Amino acid sequence: MCEDEAEFEALAGQWARLHRSCEAATPFQSHAWLSSWWRSYGRRGRLRVLLVHEGDRLVAAAPMMRVNRPLPALKPLGGAISDFSDVLVDGALREAGTEALVAGLRVPASTALIDFGEVRPGACAEAVHARWPGPKRALADSPCLELPPLPMEELLQRLPTPRAQRTRAKMRKLTALGVQARTVPVEEVEASVRTLLHLHELQWQGRKVTSEHLQPRFREHLLRALRPMVAAGEAVLTEFRLDGEVMAADLTLLSGTLAGGYLYGAHPGLRERKVDVATMLLNACTRHTSGEQRRALSLLRGDEPYKHHWRPEPVTNQRFLLARRRTAPLLAAALGDASARRWAKERMRERKAEGEPAAKGKGKGEAKGEPAARGAREAKGAREAKGEREAGRGGGGAP
Repeated sequence: MCEDEAEFEALAGQWARLHRSCEAATPFQSHAWLSSWWRSYGRRGRLRVLLVHEGDRLVAAAPMMRVNRPLPALKPLGGAISDFSDVLVDGALREAGTEALVAGLRVPASTALIDFGEVRPGACAEAVHARWPGPKRALADSPCLELPPLPMEELLQRLPTPRAQRTRAKMRKLTALGVQARTVPVEEVEASVRTLLHLHELQWQGRKVTSEHLQPRFREHLLRALRPMVAAGEAVLTEFRLDGEVMAADLTLLSGTLAGGYLYGAHPGLRERKVDVATMLLNACTRHTSGEQRRALSLLRGDEPYKHHWRPEPVTNQRFLLARRRTAPLLAAALGDASARRWAKERMRERKAEGEPAAKGKGKGEAKGEPAARGAREAKGAREAKGEREAGRGGGGAP
């Protein structure tokens, strides 16, 4: 069990090899992302990274941290700003590596609950849960949506004809306006990150935004993590220029099987020019999903209506709770808390549904002159606001 920050930092090379060999790994399990996250959000003395070696070769790892509230638990590194968590297992030693992780996790499970949330279906943590010999439970976590690894034109063919035609018209307008997409080289990553965050702040000015995205610790995390991730092909920054000026920027995270649009910023002037930002961003993302390296395009966490415009497939993250007999009461307490949270969310949805007719009447005049894109932007804002409200759940948003 690695508890020393310097030792974890020194694992970069071995970790990168393990990450590449683990087909299920997402960009949020890369060493650059996790080590940078720890420097911004971790608490001294809480690091717990389980390492499995075969000789000198790192063949499996479970990146975790100790938390004491609301229950003593080990939770994954990455916190609320990471959409997926997992353990890593070398693909050539999947069975042996998984068994070793199970054996290693039984030691800390004698005093704390093992609580892995936001695990994508097919992740290595599924196999750990399946082989766990003690008390365990699997719960549904955040909903996600994914698109297949297709070029833009084939994605459009999945849509109803009128909608596909409107989208093609929006793409032609991007060309007519002269919008140019440019992939940012490694040496310009830091400057591009600052541009992206500035545009992101402008984009949400005067509206509800995930406040964490405006914090210095989040900026420093991206500045540290993204240069090595771009160099390793684990992230790509794209800038969109109009009349020679960067008017939008997008950060897409990449792994062997997945691409996820993580964060973007768009100048308010694009709305005045009637630029459909969502179409522009998706078109850029498909360049990283449908080429030689075919990747699913994840719309990441959230099941907002505006995402269904593209007919994505629903994918639900999982939460795995693992305990031993002596820590079974912690598992029961976590299940009770999860049940109470589900109940509260259902009541909130019911109250919101009961208030919808009045809300619609009140907004009638406003809706008349409002472009359809605003609904999507506000839905996106609601998702980001939700992410901020849940920021403390994994320890990342509110350490």
